[in-house]
Amino acid sequence: MRKKGKKWIIGADEAGRGPLAGPVTVGAILAPANFKITPPNSKLTLKDSKKLTKRQREEWFRWIKKNEKEGRIFCATANVSPKTIDRINISRAADRAAARAIKKVVRMSGLAERDIVIAYLDGGLYPKIPNSALALSTRIRADETIPVVSLASIAAKVTRDSLMDNLERKYPGYGFAVNKGYGTRFHSNAITKLGCSSVHRKTFLRLFRRKGGIAKAGSI
Repeated sequence: MRKKGKKWIIGADEAGRGPLAGPVTVGAILAPANFKITPPNSKLTLKDSKKLTKRQREEWFRWIKKNEKEGRIFCATANVSPKTIDRINISRAADRAAARAIKKVVRMSGLAERDIVIAYLDGGLYPKIPNSALALSTRIRADETIPVVSLASIAAKVTRDSLMDNLERKYPGYGFAVNKGYGTRFHSNAITKLGCSSVHRKTFLRLFRRKGGIAKAGSI
C-alpha cells in the first residue's frame, strides 16, 4: 500500500464515439498530482490526440508505457462493443467504458484508502462509479487544457486504432485500417457492396443511411 494521504489525479478521455464500426474506447491515466510531464523530445508538444499526427501519438504512447513501466504513472483502457453500443446507446456505452477504465487504473495503482484522488474527464463523459470515494469532474475541452487528460486521449486513440487495424485483417474490404470505422466514401461504398459486419453499429448505420450516406447497405 502507498503512503496514506497522497494526492493523485486521473485523466480520462474516449476515442471512437462517432464511427460506424468498432468499439468505443476510453483511456485513463493516473499520476501523482504534482507529476511533471516532460515531452520525449523538444519538438513534441502534448495536445489532444486529434491534433497530433499518428507518429506523434505513437511517440507519446511509448512515453506513457515507459513511464508506466518505471512506476511513475499508471495507464488503463477499456472498450465497449458495437453490440452493447446498439443496445444502450453511445453515451451510456462511453460512460461504461470510462467507469471500467478508471476502476482498472485505480486497482493497478494500489492506492491507499485515504489517498485523495480527483478524476478529470473530457466533456461528454459522466460515468457512475458506485461505492467510490473518487471526485469526478467532467470538463469541456479537458483534453486540451488538462495534460493528464491529453495523455488519456492519446492512450485511447492509439489503443483503438490498433484494434481497428486488427479488425481490418478479420473483416477485409471495409478499410478499417485507414478509416478506423468512420463513414468515409470508401467505407460507405464497401457497406453497399458487402453489407454490414458483426462489428458495425447497426443503429449508426440506420441513421447514416437515412442521411444518404449508404445507397443500399444490405441487411442492417
